[in-house]
Amino acid sequence: MPGRALVTGVAGFIGSHLADALLRRGARVVGLDRLPLDRGCAAANLRSSLGHPAFEYVQTDLRHDDLATAVAGADVVFHLAGQPGVRPSWGEAFPEYLTCNVLATHRLMAECEKQHVPRLVLASSSSVYGQINAGERCREDAPTRPISPYGVTKLAAEQLCLAFAQRPAATTSVVALRYFTVYGPRQRADMLIDRALRAALYGAPLRVFGDGSARRDFTYVDDVVCATLAAATAEARAEVINVGGGRSVSVTELLEIVGRAAGASVPTCSTHDQPGDVGATLADPRKAGEILGWKPHVDVATGVVRHLAWMRRHTPVSPDTTEEVAS
Repeated sequence: MPGRALVTGVAGFIGSHLADALLRRGARVVGLDRLPLDRGCAAANLRSSLGHPAFEYVQTDLRHDDLATAVAGADVVFHLAGQPGVRPSWGEAFPEYLTCNVLATHRLMAECEKQHVPRLVLASSSSVYGQINAGERCREDAPTRPISPYGVTKLAAEQLCLAFAQRPAATTSVVALRYFTVYGPRQRADMLIDRALRAALYGAPLRVFGDGSARRDFTYVDDVVCATLAAATAEARAEVINVGGGRSVSVTELLEIVGRAAGASVPTCSTHDQPGDVGATLADPRKAGEILGWKPHVDVATGVVRHLAWMRRHTPVSPDTTEEVAS
């Protein structure tokens, strides 16, 4: 493990899990996030880390705040900060996607290069691939044709970091991880599995975009964290690596899994597909095995049970939150 790690987006879903894992392994962690601890789910997500003597939280906006002090002395930077969500990226919020996902990444990468940080691990997305045929596995050398503005900004961030790392005199190596539909405890409340569990528990209909045939490669957060940790020290100069479970599950199949876990069927109502939604995602995880020594361990049925158990312990669930749902 690195002695000192910097985690951007630390108050978020994956970032908070990553900080916990680094601290358990003896690293000193500086966590950056633009959220104040009294806003949203930041304090709840960081409940464990905030009480740890080796953790420092710094409220910072990567788009314009000074980054020199936070980056100084880092053995690795895990860059998980960004503006998420496919559907909102089509509207007036696009400048937010551009500044958070591209311009902020450029500022951070330039500071890492300036301070000779050995490794930057970037959280990218399967959205960079765009549409694929059902059953087709995405290889890292496949064409990247994102079909949403969000996907375009994630691909731009990826390429930007790789461009820095591929320069002859580069001082910072880069591993960009293409995450496939991450789920688990602390997942954003607008994501499918969290919404589906709430619908099963409280009975408010879950709005499903399309006919339920859309397929996703759902990847449990603990598996994603293991891959991300491995990327900190893997032999690499400028690599892109899939992080996916390697199995595609349809929305209809997922709702059946959720219903069995919750002991109640998931009530649904359907609406039309949304711009930017792809029909299927499915990772080819072989490169992750070769370079990171990683493979997923948690199947969807097991992960949903764990997610539900956490939700019952820690999350106040209101039936009102199931009305606006994503697929």
